[in-house]
Amino acid sequence: MKGHARIDFTSVTGVPIGIGLVLLGLTIEGGSVQAIMQPTAALIVFGGTLGAVLLSFSMIDVKRAFFALRTLFLWNGEPPAVTITTLMHYATMARSTGILSLEDELPKVVDPFLRKALALVVDGADPQAMREMLETENHSRGEYDEIPAQVYESAGGYAPTVGILGAVLGLIQVMQHLSDPAKLGTGIAVAFVSTIYGVGSANLLLLPAATKLKMKARHEAKRRELMLEGVLAIQQGLYPQIIREKLFGYAAETDPAPSRLQRAA
Repeated sequence: MKGHARIDFTSVTGVPIGIGLVLLGLTIEGGSVQAIMQPTAALIVFGGTLGAVLLSFSMIDVKRAFFALRTLFLWNGEPPAVTITTLMHYATMARSTGILSLEDELPKVVDPFLRKALALVVDGADPQAMREMLETENHSRGEYDEIPAQVYESAGGYAPTVGILGAVLGLIQVMQHLSDPAKLGTGIAVAFVSTIYGVGSANLLLLPAATKLKMKARHEAKRRELMLEGVLAIQQGLYPQIIREKLFGYAAETDPAPSRLQRAA
């Protein structure tokens, strides 16, 4: 079962650090933040990027990507040690009172993947067929969970290109008003600021957001793999201590500090 949402401090601090230090560098060199506040450039870059994203994905996918922004900063992902503790509870119960005793626990299992896995064990499903079924479901769920990341990744690819488009449009305006110096500044501003908006939004916001969402989706996929291995071990009738060591060993493959998992248990 997942816990309460926790603040993702790397995301919370990463956004202001990335944008803030760039703006600080601008002001140190004598520039002005006001100089890069260009509504026309913003309309071209962000409007064009949004249009390209809408053309690439369904509205449902775009909505999911929008609501996934909350996941960047507030996440209720369950640590591997907590998942192992839950599995150990069921392993101990199955060992002491039999696998069929897990049937009474099924309504209390919040995670649908774990509930389905335990239900298959209670029903006496073939281990190989059960593994194939749950691995397929995990794979499909993993692909579904990564769609919001793909939306931001695509937006991060479009934004710089649309920024270049905005720069070209700005330069066209400059060329058309060479005889009117008063209008040259606006065209030049649109040209350069469009590039800044495109490259900046892609590399400081969109692509990092895609990477973080992809990592969190893969964390959930690994957690479901952990559940699968634990439930299959319970079905085999292994001793709880052996199951525990097996699961910690499996979790350590994706955690650089497995000892941290042991301390959390």
